Amino acid sequence: MSHSLAHGGLPTRHGVSPSCVGLPAGDWPTFTDFLVERFPAISRQTWLERMAAGLVADEFGGMVTAQRAYQGHMRLYYYRALPVETRIPFEAAVLFQDEHLVVADKPHFLPVTPSGHYLQETLLVRLKNQLGIDSLIPIHRIDRETAGLVLFCVRPEERDAYQALFRRHEVVKHYEAIAPWRADLQFPLRRKTRIVEDEPFFRQREAPGEANSETLIEVLQVRGEQALYALSPVTGKKHQLRVHMNALGLPICNDRMYPPVEVTPDDDHAQPLQLLARSIAFTDPLTGQARRFVSRLSLMQL
Repeated sequence: MSHSLAHGGLPTRHGVSPSCVGLPAGDWPTFTDFLVERFPAISRQTWLERMAAGLVADEFGGMVTAQRAYQGHMRLYYYRALPVETRIPFEAAVLFQDEHLVVADKPHFLPVTPSGHYLQETLLVRLKNQLGIDSLIPIHRIDRETAGLVLFCVRPEERDAYQALFRRHEVVKHYEAIAPWRADLQFPLRRKTRIVEDEPFFRQREAPGEANSETLIEVLQVRGEQALYALSPVTGKKHQLRVHMNALGLPICNDRMYPPVEVTPDDDHAQPLQLLARSIAFTDPLTGQARRFVSRLSLMQL
């Protein structure tokens, strides 16, 4: 019996692990035909070049060649490539590292993991290259626009032990944000609402129904028409802090999504989203040690 291999036996290249695509049942003559239809932005010639270079494999480690007959119900692995990837001119800092964990301070604008137009210019790939740890894997994520703490597992098999802490709400996270000041609201304030997917798909919104999100909002400082807020999420819904603040009439400074503003071609590095993952604390499930990490980054001055 054949057994699946991790990433089809393909190694990490330049800090990037192979991507994966599941193969449905279908009548494509060859794997090539399926891939060309599945990924219309990638030319047939590009796939043929990748196959000729041994850069496409099935989950059992078999090389995918140009004329190999299509077979469904398994996975293919391949390396993504971007013709041009703009350098993100900000660096992450490693705050902690041991045999189990890596804790990094992520700058604004840097994605945590590869997706879309980002591959090498991601925190995960940069750390793999910097630390020489191909097995590194994120335990949780924060938005590309948000700065601050991100935790990674050194050993993938230990990831679930850490993620279980998040599922059981045993991780204490504190964020800071700069947003408008409203004297008519009473703080501290606990926002508990239902967050669902909006249109377009990458936005979220509040909706009627049973609450699935909760954030404690406190005021740290008020100066004029703005304030520095402490945000403590109990749950971890996508864009939760940004959605909750905007729903209160307190959109986070420089947020271009909540409320939406006209999309600009490029990031404005002079106006980062004023949201920072400031601290994170938990009891390490593997060592039993109390862990607390604090970001060294800061938001703009009020």
